[in-house]
Amino acid sequence: MASQQGKGDNPLGQYKYAAMSNLVLQADRRFVSRRGDDATGDPESLAGRINLGDMGSRTARESAPARPPVQEQAAKKRKRTEPLQSSRAAGILSQADLDVEGLRYRPRTAATKDVYDLIATNVAQKMGGDYGLAVTASATDSVLEYLKDENLKDFDKKKEIDDILGITLSSKEFNQLVNLGKKITDYDAQDEDEEMGDEAGEGADIDERQGVAVDFGDEYEDEEGEGRTYDVRDEDEESEDDLAMGTAEMAGEEAEPPPDREENEDEEEDDGMVIENRSKRAPRSSHDPNLVAAHEIDAYWLQRQVGQAYEDAHIQSEKTREAEIIMAGRDESTGEEKPLREVENDLMELFEYDHPELVGKLVKNRDKIVWVTRWRKVAEDDDARLAVEKDMVNAGHASILKELRGREEASAGEGAQKLKVKLDPMELDAAAPAEKEEKKEGLVGGLQPRKTLNLDDLKFEQGNHLMTNQNVRLPQGTVKKTFKGYEEIHVPVPKKKVDPSEPGLMPTSALPAWARAGFGTSQSLNRIQTKCYPSAFEHDGNMLICAPTGSGKTNVAMLTMLREIGKHRDPNTGDINLDNFKIIYIAPLKALVQEQVGNFGKRLEPYGIQVSELTGDRQLTKQQIAETNVIVTTPEKWDVITRKATDTSYTNLVRLICIDEIHLLHDDRGPVLESIVSRTIRKQEQTGDPVRIVGLSATLPNYRDVAAFLRVDPAQDLHYFDGSFRPCPLRQEFIGVTDKKAIKQLKTMNDVCYNKVLEQVGQNKQQMLIFTHSRKETAKTAKYIRDKALEMETIGQILRVDAASREILREESEQVGNADLKDVLPYGFGIHHAGMSRADRTAVEDLFADGAIQVLVCTATLAWGVNLPAHTVIIKGTQIYSPEKGSWVELSPQDVLQMLGRAGRPQYDTYGEGIIITAQSELQYY
Repeated sequence: MASQQGKGDNPLGQYKYAAMSNLVLQADRRFVSRRGDDATGDPESLAGRINLGDMGSRTARESAPARPPVQEQAAKKRKRTEPLQSSRAAGILSQADLDVEGLRYRPRTAATKDVYDLIATNVAQKMGGDYGLAVTASATDSVLEYLKDENLKDFDKKKEIDDILGITLSSKEFNQLVNLGKKITDYDAQDEDEEMGDEAGEGADIDERQGVAVDFGDEYEDEEGEGRTYDVRDEDEESEDDLAMGTAEMAGEEAEPPPDREENEDEEEDDGMVIENRSKRAPRSSHDPNLVAAHEIDAYWLQRQVGQAYEDAHIQSEKTREAEIIMAGRDESTGEEKPLREVENDLMELFEYDHPELVGKLVKNRDKIVWVTRWRKVAEDDDARLAVEKDMVNAGHASILKELRGREEASAGEGAQKLKVKLDPMELDAAAPAEKEEKKEGLVGGLQPRKTLNLDDLKFEQGNHLMTNQNVRLPQGTVKKTFKGYEEIHVPVPKKKVDPSEPGLMPTSALPAWARAGFGTSQSLNRIQTKCYPSAFEHDGNMLICAPTGSGKTNVAMLTMLREIGKHRDPNTGDINLDNFKIIYIAPLKALVQEQVGNFGKRLEPYGIQVSELTGDRQLTKQQIAETNVIVTTPEKWDVITRKATDTSYTNLVRLICIDEIHLLHDDRGPVLESIVSRTIRKQEQTGDPVRIVGLSATLPNYRDVAAFLRVDPAQDLHYFDGSFRPCPLRQEFIGVTDKKAIKQLKTMNDVCYNKVLEQVGQNKQQMLIFTHSRKETAKTAKYIRDKALEMETIGQILRVDAASREILREESEQVGNADLKDVLPYGFGIHHAGMSRADRTAVEDLFADGAIQVLVCTATLAWGVNLPAHTVIIKGTQIYSPEKGSWVELSPQDVLQMLGRAGRPQYDTYGEGIIITAQSELQYY
């Protein structure tokens, strides 16, 4: 069947032309009308239809691509060449590597740079801890030093490298390092560079052609090079006016025609090439210490600068007069200003080549010093001052006058208009009287501003690391000891001051009956609370209390809260009007906020007062805020809330603000606290509603300045208590590591920790906390001390001798989940950080509180979150990684105080011990 079907029926036959041609429908075109505009295909004449003038009228021409301005081209070229120049100047390592002291090797070629990176990565992985660039670079340099030492055998090399890395390398890993070290082919060139390059310095440029370190003087780097573009062009390439316009646009200033164009044209006719400065001394934002703002220069600024170099008044006067003549002098042959090189040479001769920094500063600010000094000397004489201003503009220094007068005119509200009048030399004389009258009308009360403040100059570039007092006076009995690699300074326990006139401790029964509930079962106030009681509970003035950590400042804040609650309490019924007031308590950290919410919530519960937390983690609705009387918050959150001027329904009810840890004014978060205090004081002055500000702080050196900022009465409401008021006095040790290489500093810190553990735990039988600044470092430090104790056979002095404690540690080590903790726990060591499980952390805290663990290595989270004191506290290293800055920074004073606050147990110890281990360069700061 299939064969017959396939044979009889052809499925493709239906598509043949014969079968399909009769199916095509064709229209009869006789009955279809033709469109008039259809082309027939017949030849037609174009006569009268086109015009000769229209030929090419529809041709489209594209405009030529615009070339980027000369300035943009130069800027792009600079951007391309800057990385290359910096790599030549500093080897191939980054600038951060150059800051590491004691590095012996720096790669010189791209190939050795890649090999060096592999070795550094290998070393960082083997070390395992969260170390900074300095430690990693130093360890890599030391490893390379041993790999390249031909006098050492491989066995000795491996032993030394194992000691550096803190682990035992396998043969395969060691061979990998040896092979990589052989690919460093430019290591021996470092010795030659050390001989030749010491004088050139680290920043010396490497000349590609000769390979010689070339040291360029930096006197004119900013004045003549940085921020300026020099173009070499033909005379007729571009007009000078166009250049001036382009320069002004680039600098963001109005273009001004060059005042001495005729003279310049005469000079240009002689030469076909012109080297022209394109920046017109555009102001730069770079912070150059040698640059001086115009408003800082007065009539006697130059004399004060010279006075820093010469003490004799007569010599000062002579040198100042001659320096003015040199800087303002003109070339006798041409009558123009002397070149900077000539001025510099004359000044160097004047100052006898002894003060190059002073000469560099004067040369860099030559025009400002000359013109502003002239202007200041005639500031009282209007006619003479206007004449100097006219000369200044004609000499091409309008920008100096603009900088000088801009702030003053801006304060009058019409700066731009007056500036235009000021800088027009044709109208100066006519415009002066009118301007003088306008200024008096524009300023409030017709008062002239006494001084112009540059806020950028007042900013702390170093943040909380700024140290204003260079001299440190240590108490009597301080001892300094020197050891190999480090120095120790022992500060004795402060003597307890006994004042015969000081009243005894105030019992809580002396408080009003309704206020006693806030202090629970306490029988009396302590010394600090007793002294603060009159101003805290009996007056309403702003307060500042400076006292050591753990001295009971929170109870003083409680007294001020009870004072505010008492104002809204009905003495007859005892009812409190909760709708009339709110209290704000500002704590720096969310963990402290939560702790204070629980503390105040429990103590204020008898009064029916609601205490709530307001942070980034916990928001409150308007209804909840309305029902809350005490809000515990962070500075940033309260700053955001008080900035909103639209909704002041509950901020208007605030009657008391307590700021805990107000010494953070010196921290990076200081501006937030400043804005809160300033906004509160301004609102109080505007509305008349009283708002009391209470500042709680650790001991401050400049507490009087903070008191003045808070508007505190220094006679009555300023309370300062030194370290002798600490519940458990603190004996301090400051250890400065003198080694320059970062890896040696780390090893010395570990050795010092071991020695202190042996001294405190082994001999004195005291528990101790060791604070490190990364999670991995807690385990590495604990293992290092344990391994060294096992090596030196001193582990028996650290581990408790009784069998019960050892059995407890063994059982607990089997139950914990953290591998590092399981490893060190049987030896009497514990670790504690936020990366551990809650069960492991709780177990460690309980074991330490019971005395089973003698040494607990932890991070700062223990200091902030858990009240777990010990007799001795060690802060190992003072550098901590800052994610905001992307670099390692010094510990803030707040962190140091909080950690040292854990030293000493009032119920067991007569004193505590705090030990800070840091670099020698930071010893004075701490």
